[in-house]
Amino acid sequence: MSWTHEHTFKVAAPPERVMKAFTDANELTAWFAESAEIGTSAGEAYRFWGRHTPGTPSAAQADQQLVALEPARLLGFRWTLHGTPTDVRLALSADGDATQVVLHHRVDGDLPVLRQRELVDDFWRLSFGNLGQHLAGNAVVRPDFADPAPEVRVVMEIAAPPEQVWQALIDPAAVNQWFNTTAAEIDPRVGGAYKVGWRYTIDGRAVVGGPTTILAYDPPRRLMLDWPDWRGDPDVTGQTIAFELAPSAGGTTLTFVHTGFTRAEDISDYPFGWAWFLGELGRVASAPPTTE
Repeated sequence: MSWTHEHTFKVAAPPERVMKAFTDANELTAWFAESAEIGTSAGEAYRFWGRHTPGTPSAAQADQQLVALEPARLLGFRWTLHGTPTDVRLALSADGDATQVVLHHRVDGDLPVLRQRELVDDFWRLSFGNLGQHLAGNAVVRPDFADPAPEVRVVMEIAAPPEQVWQALIDPAAVNQWFNTTAAEIDPRVGGAYKVGWRYTIDGRAVVGGPTTILAYDPPRRLMLDWPDWRGDPDVTGQTIAFELAPSAGGTTLTFVHTGFTRAEDISDYPFGWAWFLGELGRVASAPPTTE
């Protein structure tokens, strides 16, 4: 039975630039795939493969083919994903200085994987995050889809001593600022609560997002929290986030690791979300104290 994943992305570049990123092999291999062979009209190749492509690690498995190509408007291609025929359509339209990309990814049957719809969704969230980074001239994050232990790792410098950064991690008022919430609840001990109270709805399911429990507490060096599934699926377990602080010449070296993913696709758009949140953490931790 066929099913279709649909999503709309906004990309900060005009349609012509976005289309070039998808149809120039040199560009495609800079942000999307390890290797690519791209034709120019329907019926020709639109092949991509390698470590950064799920289910297609070698050229021999890459059978993708163009079915539609309209400059700056439409890209369509067939892709046998994990042995299952699929059809991808990307419709582009100008949105001010940006581009709205409407994605339709039809799967003709069932993918032989657990949580197949989530796999497709997460793959495209990761891919469009990388597209945005590429077009902005920033580094991209392309996991090896054969990696048995994928993770999100960020290392950054914060212009504040570890004790000050630690306070920003455990003080509810500070956490409200950098975690973009108003409901932080923290009991600073192993086993204590660490909640930010994000509330939203996914596929009709009410979700309270974010961490719930402190798993490791070693001030001012290491804080580890659980990380339940962001979609609220109780069967997806084992993810954790950890903040490791070390003194440096500039203040503090923060090493952040989000781990426990069962497959690389599950990384989704976490690399880009965490980059933003950790940037906010650095801003809050290094801000001068306020005076009444």
